[in-house]
This record gives sequence, structure tokens and C-alpha cells, in this order.
Amino acid sequence: MTHVPGDVLEIAARVEARVVQLLDDETKRWQALDPSLAAPLDAVRALVVAGGKRLRPVFCHWGFVAGGGDPTDPRVTDAGAAFEMLQAFALIHDDVMDGSATRRGAPALHRHFHDHHQSNSWGGESRRFGEGVAILAGDLALVYSDVLLPAAPDAPRELATLWHELRIELNIGQYLDLAGTATGGVDREGARQIARMKSGRYTIEKPLQVGALLAGNPDLAEELSSYGDPLGEAFQLRDDVLGVWGAAERTGKPVGDDLREGKPTLLMAIATERARTKSHQELLGSVGREDLDDTDVSNLQNLFVELGALDDVEAEITKLHAQAVDALGEIELTDKVSKSLRDLADFVVARDS
Repeated sequence: MTHVPGDVLEIAARVEARVVQLLDDETKRWQALDPSLAAPLDAVRALVVAGGKRLRPVFCHWGFVAGGGDPTDPRVTDAGAAFEMLQAFALIHDDVMDGSATRRGAPALHRHFHDHHQSNSWGGESRRFGEGVAILAGDLALVYSDVLLPAAPDAPRELATLWHELRIELNIGQYLDLAGTATGGVDREGARQIARMKSGRYTIEKPLQVGALLAGNPDLAEELSSYGDPLGEAFQLRDDVLGVWGAAERTGKPVGDDLREGKPTLLMAIATERARTKSHQELLGSVGREDLDDTDVSNLQNLFVELGALDDVEAEITKLHAQAVDALGEIELTDKVSKSLRDLADFVVARDS
């Protein structure tokens, strides 16, 4: 198991408590109107408390502290909680779009409500019900992220602009991911663009900038991009590797799930570019099949190694990590902030979940 920097756990605990407080209050409020309304809110709560790395709140926290903010200021906890609710929205909708069966070691939210509908023999189609509830639950999480984000006069105007932009970018990246999965024709640059837009920027760069803006330091927010942008891409490239090789007990999803979903990753782009034999091309052509078994996944893993795709992606992760860490030397930061961001960079690229 990868060592987790100590500040991650401390910040995560505060943020999780804030999210749970909000959802508990909202559940009581709406349950009083109709007891059935507890179900979608309970499901969102269960997803949030089931795990997650809480990286977005952590980077938001250090952007805030780097900008001169008080680390005990409740506004930065609220901002971190807003990122966790935004992540819940993204995960719930992502699982519907990908048809994923599990998330964080439990049934994906749409599968949970599908099974509940089916076991109770309710009217209509179980799949449509499950996906419909998941879409609504994800929408609720998105709205709650707005509720949690500190608003004017407590936050600068630039914060709202950045918040809207990062959410638009997240959805644009998600569309590119869907389209790339459907067409299977994503090259290296296209795969890297998807990695940055669907996850990388909103995981590291944008949370850092939200924190700096909340502290009233827009100049620092801009400077932090030189660290956050490359590290965000490295984060997603590590996710792509874990999507092929990651252990299910650590990632919360079956081994090779990205292969069954046909994700347009840099690994796939490199392997497709280098596949010359018919057998290689046929094997790569199986990516995206839902019925891939353990042997199929193992054969694809071996092919990525044989074609040098894994080595190339690992080299790119190393390069991006070095670029991010080097950038810290060009930004005026306290020793504590600089060390924390270095430790986080190491964690992001070495993690196993």
C-alpha cells in the first residue's frame, strides 16, 4: 500500500464530516415530506463515505494555505466538500455512461436501484429506473456542490468564474471520453487531451486555483498551473494504468474494467500505433467487449508490455511528475507548503488505488 501523506487524512476527515452533516440535514428535511426521499440521499452519502482519496479537497486546502489563508478557516473545508460532491456527481453519472457494475467495492448506484426495483417487482423496467434514479442522485450531488462552495461576499468573483469553467471542462472531457470509446480512433495526443480534461485538471490544477482564489491571491492561482497541470495529467495516466493492472481490492473495481469499457487511453493509443501483426490487431480489437475474462485481460496486459506501451506511459508519468516538482521551485511558497506539494506529487504518481 502506498504511503499516504499525513495531511491527507486530517483534511479528508474534516471534509467528510462536512459532507455528512449536509447530507444528514438534507435527508431529515426531505424525509419529513416523504420517507422514500431518503433513498437517493442515503445512496449519495454511502458513496462519499465509502472511500476515495480526497485529493481535490487536499489540493484546494494547500492552494488556500499557499495563498495566505488560515488552514482552520471553515470556508476551505466547505470548498473541499464542494469538490467531493462534484466528484460524487461525476462518478455516479460516469458509472451510468460506462455501464459499470461496481464502485468503491459496492454496487454502482444505478445497479443498486436496479436491483431494488427488481427485487420488489415494481412496475416498469428495472434498468431504466436504476439509471433514472442515478441521474437524479448525481444531479443532487452537483447542486449540493454549489450549495457548499463559498459564495460572495465571502469569495472573490473570479472563484465563481473558475468553478463554472472547471465544471464545463469536466463535461466536455467526459464527452470526448465517450466519443473516443465509441470510435476507438483516439491517437496519443487525443488520449492525453482526454486525460487532462476529464480528470487531470479538475483533480489537481483547478482545486489548487480555487484554494488560492478563496485566499484572495489570483496571481498565485495562475502560477500554480505550472505544477497542477502536469501533475493532473500524471494522475490520470496512473489511473489508466490501474484501470488495466490495479488490484480489485484496492481500486474497488474489477481488474481490467477499463479494457471491458474500451477506454481511449494513452496505453491503447501507443499499443494500436505499434500493433503490426494480425494477432496483435485482433487482440486489441477485443478491447471494449463486456465479456472479456481473466485470460483475455492477462493477454492484453502482456501485449501492452510487449509493445512497450506500459514503459512509455510510465516514462511519461515520471516526466510529468518531474516537471510539476521542478515548477515548485519557480513559485514563491513557504517551506511547509512546498514540502506538502512535493509529498503529494510523489503520492499521486506512486498510488495503487
